[in-house]
Amino acid sequence: MMKSLSDVNTAFAESSVDDIIQHALELARKPVITTNFGPHEAAILHMVVQKKPDIPVIWIDSGYGTPATYKFADELIRRLNLNVYIYHPKHSRAFREAVHGDIPQVDTSEHDAFTQEVKLEPFNRAMTEFAPDVWFTAIRKEQTAFRNNLDIFTETQDGLLRVAPLFHWTELDLEEYLVGNDLPIEEDYFDPTKVLGNRECGLHTSR
Repeated sequence: MMKSLSDVNTAFAESSVDDIIQHALELARKPVITTNFGPHEAAILHMVVQKKPDIPVIWIDSGYGTPATYKFADELIRRLNLNVYIYHPKHSRAFREAVHGDIPQVDTSEHDAFTQEVKLEPFNRAMTEFAPDVWFTAIRKEQTAFRNNLDIFTETQDGLLRVAPLFHWTELDLEEYLVGNDLPIEEDYFDPTKVLGNRECGLHTSR
């Protein structure tokens, strides 16, 4: 990119999501988008695949999703014809529960190890295999204190351009988009690596 990321973020601060996505795709040689098939994920997926239908969609399936999440994922994959790649932990949930028991208490070394095993390792494996130069994500500034300090365009520690087209959107903005485009909302989502809504799982903080 010729401009600094600060300049680019300033230039696109008031731009439409479509313009942000289009600009990022023009920069990209190997873009990917990640999803957890959470409550409002249909919005970002719908927006991006309209512009690049074959973009690889990376889903880290920890094995701890609710039945509603798996049904939602199946519906959205079929409806949007997503080019989805599913990554799992090296050990199944059944194996892990038999050997280590239930999900560890948050903010412990045991939970950190759990997060590494069920989310970060599969994610890092996916990123190594795809080696993208642009990563689309649905993170938004209002979600956590850490994310509030990011921006639409940021560079990860390993030089990957992370693009958050919905960065300035509110939950109400998302719900209006989903309703306006007749897209489903997943109401029963659970992330065992976060547990609490305002926690980071490490996927963004570690990059």
